[in-house]
Amino acid sequence: MAESPLVDRSIRILAIESDPVILSGLVTCLNRFPDLQVSAEAETLSSAWQILTAPVAKKIEVDLILLGLPLNDRHEDGSNLEFCQQVKAEYPHLPILLLAVPQNRDLTTAFQLGIEGCCVRGNSILDLVTGIKQVAAGQTSWALAILQQVTIDAKTRSSSSWQDRWRFASLQQIESTLTQLNTNLDRDRLSKLDRLILTGRKRELNTARWLVDRLFSPTIPVVSTDRVADRSISSTLPATSSALTESSSFNSLTDMLFERIASKLQSRLENLTTTTLEIDILRQEKKRELFYLILQQFEGLVDELRFSQVTIGQLSAKQATILPDLWRSVTIDFFGRYQTLSIEHDQIEIVPTLLQDAAIVRIEILAKIPQPIELLSYLLFKAPITIDNMLCAFDSNAAEERACTLLENLTIQMANAVMQPLLNNFGNMESIKAGFYDRRLLSSREIERFRNNLSWRYRIDRYISEPQAIFESQYHLFIFASYGIDRMTIYAHRPLELAQLNGIPLIVTLALETRDALSPRLKSATTFLGSSLVYLLTEIIGRGIGLIGRGIIKGVGNIWQENNRIRKE
Repeated sequence: MAESPLVDRSIRILAIESDPVILSGLVTCLNRFPDLQVSAEAETLSSAWQILTAPVAKKIEVDLILLGLPLNDRHEDGSNLEFCQQVKAEYPHLPILLLAVPQNRDLTTAFQLGIEGCCVRGNSILDLVTGIKQVAAGQTSWALAILQQVTIDAKTRSSSSWQDRWRFASLQQIESTLTQLNTNLDRDRLSKLDRLILTGRKRELNTARWLVDRLFSPTIPVVSTDRVADRSISSTLPATSSALTESSSFNSLTDMLFERIASKLQSRLENLTTTTLEIDILRQEKKRELFYLILQQFEGLVDELRFSQVTIGQLSAKQATILPDLWRSVTIDFFGRYQTLSIEHDQIEIVPTLLQDAAIVRIEILAKIPQPIELLSYLLFKAPITIDNMLCAFDSNAAEERACTLLENLTIQMANAVMQPLLNNFGNMESIKAGFYDRRLLSSREIERFRNNLSWRYRIDRYISEPQAIFESQYHLFIFASYGIDRMTIYAHRPLELAQLNGIPLIVTLALETRDALSPRLKSATTFLGSSLVYLLTEIIGRGIGLIGRGIIKGVGNIWQENNRIRKE
């Protein structure tokens, strides 16, 4: 069993949870982290105790116990706490981390027993992982909401204010709903769309919980050390409160941006621009499903980066892998890891074939997505965003708008990147047409026309549009408008990209510069020549013609008068 904090190896966890579905999801999520390992799992306290007390030959090494409350075991009431007491008696150096809702009545006693930590059931998996690492390192990790509830339970409910009672009832209802949502999300036979809807509702409830917790947060008094010895709330709360407050602030910002974009996905998602996009071939529901999946995966990416504790300086070094990793995970989830196609009696897996185009996708699309590091810095470190050569503070409306715009463009371009390998490799397969394509683009002729348009678009972008945008210090972004996908332009100084241009793109910029240099002079010369020509035609030639005409008319008149005079004589 654990004798000292862990540093250089994985944390071995004994997970105890009565619900097999939740236990399976918990094990899967925790094993995703390289420094965590669920070495044993149990659905009852008795089986967990057998694991701990197994003979030496069969003993499983455990560094931490993760106990989900309440646990419906075949023991008398209070068996959860008795189990914790037994563990503390037999293995005093083995830490215990509880997973419970704040309203659990056993938590006050558990805190007094010396249990090292407790996380809120239904919170982000990253909150749980942070708690596991803190407890395994010899620290305490009690969630702020649970500490507040423990303090409230320590006092009589009659002394609680109406705000405390309202907050308690609201949080209780939210936690109950979140528990049910997590149970539904852990189901294996859940469609991607249903999972995205449930995930969005979970984010809404987490945001509501954060608002209730902040708007009606009770004052947490310092509790004397009468029964908790050296583990007073006053010594545990400040660091935990600060960390959770910062985490909640980040999560609320991320949730707000994602919910704002998700609400725009209810439009028809038609391409309102003149630019052909890969996603134009998708049916509307498939297009929406892909966008939701990208937002979900990007949210997980932000959480992983935050959990990995990367610095703002390390983000630039990781830029070459962040977006390709996101593209790879979205591609696998959207098409299915083991999806196959029958081609001439051969079974070909779709995803491995699509992932072979990673280099092309990175060069043609991912590397050209504007300012991904600025967006991540804003979300992770509250870094200001530069807009029109001016730094805009993290909490300003301009910074929020720009972050939302960058995220919308990233989502649309990532969707194009997911679809490009499919069009290159399986664009004309009937099973792909039936599963993904819009009914207006089912014929082979329409598909080939669509692919040719895309090909010409990339040529024009590569040789003309992109060099012109670089030379004009601009980015062209795709955004979600009220009626579909639109395009906008933002200013951004791009000197490094301008210095790296060569070949035809460089010639295009030189041609633009030459045009800018000669155009005013040519316009002035043309204006001068035009004015001179007008003067020549009107003042000189016109007057000359006028004089000649008058002379002719005068001569004709004289002859006519002379003829009349002769007739009279």
